[in-house]
Amino acid sequence: MATHTPTLAEIPGLIRVEHTDQEQLLSLCSELTKPSYTHQEVHGQYCTIQTHVDCPPDDVYDYLRQGHHLEEWTFSLRGFRPTGSPGLWVGSDLLEQDTPIYCRVEAAPQARTVDYHCAWDQGEELWMVYLMRVIPAQVVLNRPGSVITWTNCRHPYYDRNPHPELAPRPDRPWVGDYWPLFYAGHTVELANLKAILEHRHRTGQPVSSAPRAAEAQ
Repeated sequence: MATHTPTLAEIPGLIRVEHTDQEQLLSLCSELTKPSYTHQEVHGQYCTIQTHVDCPPDDVYDYLRQGHHLEEWTFSLRGFRPTGSPGLWVGSDLLEQDTPIYCRVEAAPQARTVDYHCAWDQGEELWMVYLMRVIPAQVVLNRPGSVITWTNCRHPYYDRNPHPELAPRPDRPWVGDYWPLFYAGHTVELANLKAILEHRHRTGQPVSSAPRAAEAQ
């Protein structure tokens, strides 16, 4: 039985050199370029930040892939401990009183990606996903060190708590209430991360540190 092979010509709305000349493309790009953008336009659905860090990419990746370091560079995540479920840890988000946060780290060494899969209150559905990548700065900026990118996507649960019955108190604010401040808050935390990595690298200290639980043994 013959099958139809789809072609690009059948797909409406494509902008390609075969049917768009340079003048048309420049005109379209000008229409899409605005002198200013609202916060909602830039950060309403996706929040991406980035920075250069004067620290080798392998050291940066090794630091990020070890989830206990979240206690060092984040503003409010503290006290992580194993849950008993493989790879799943639970700590406290001190941004709100009595709020547990669950986290599992998924890292890929070849691409130097580190994804933190998290959730407030429960560890069954880790829907708060923090996507980070470490890029050799020599490749993209022609300078030593690393470029770190960090992206959050606005999952629908940011707009509604899927498990309100698990909140420690009925009047506790929800993590999604802070979404308009994600860019600013994450910028503060990325600056923390940069300061820690650069200080340790510059002073010849090990970049990574042992978990506090290991230090106590």
